[in-house]
Amino acid sequence: MALLNPEDAKAVAEQFATYVQNPVKLVVATSQQDCMYCNEVVQLVSELAELSDLVTVETYDLNAPEISAYNLDKAPAIAVLADGGSENGDTDYGIRFYGIPSGYEFMSLLDSIPTVGSNNVQLTQQTLDFLNELDQDVHIQVFVTPTCPHCPRAVMLAHHLAFASPRVRADMIESMEFSELANKYNVYGVPRTVINEVVHQEGAAPEPLILQKLREAVQVSVN
Repeated sequence: MALLNPEDAKAVAEQFATYVQNPVKLVVATSQQDCMYCNEVVQLVSELAELSDLVTVETYDLNAPEISAYNLDKAPAIAVLADGGSENGDTDYGIRFYGIPSGYEFMSLLDSIPTVGSNNVQLTQQTLDFLNELDQDVHIQVFVTPTCPHCPRAVMLAHHLAFASPRVRADMIESMEFSELANKYNVYGVPRTVINEVVHQEGAAPEPLILQKLREAVQVSVN
């Protein structure tokens, strides 16, 4: 049984036709152990790939050597890459989904594919200036649940930050699938954004506030 109904599939196909201009590859990591929605994630991305000739999927076991370079440390996982073909190779922007991007989070997955497939940076100049001056790596984790209507805004902002800077890696993490990790960061409400494991932000904060939190995280790392 298809996960996307015909109406949704048609709408997504139209969105891809309009906004995806360059090849995108979805690399999926699965596991045979304690993977709640691995099969569903594989099916979901496969259905998406059928809606555009510019979207392809590669699926591997989490421990497969083919994906060691992507540093995927839990499953299910999706890495959204620019597909440069055999000659140029893939470009990894550090955009990650850990857990199934279902419910409201399906919006985040649909945003990430045109973002990578169109080179369309949706950030203010002030944020871009900060990212261009970054001299250290930044890891953003956004904890979500599928029923949270405000979570996609936080995830999409984090992914746009990662797309704009090779120094930034941004993970969507489904809190219920990775409850131990959520407990580690005291996630009692979502979205919760954790930057470099030291700076936390509750709620879908606007870009200027997240920029401030990024500055704080960088400063903490320096000190």
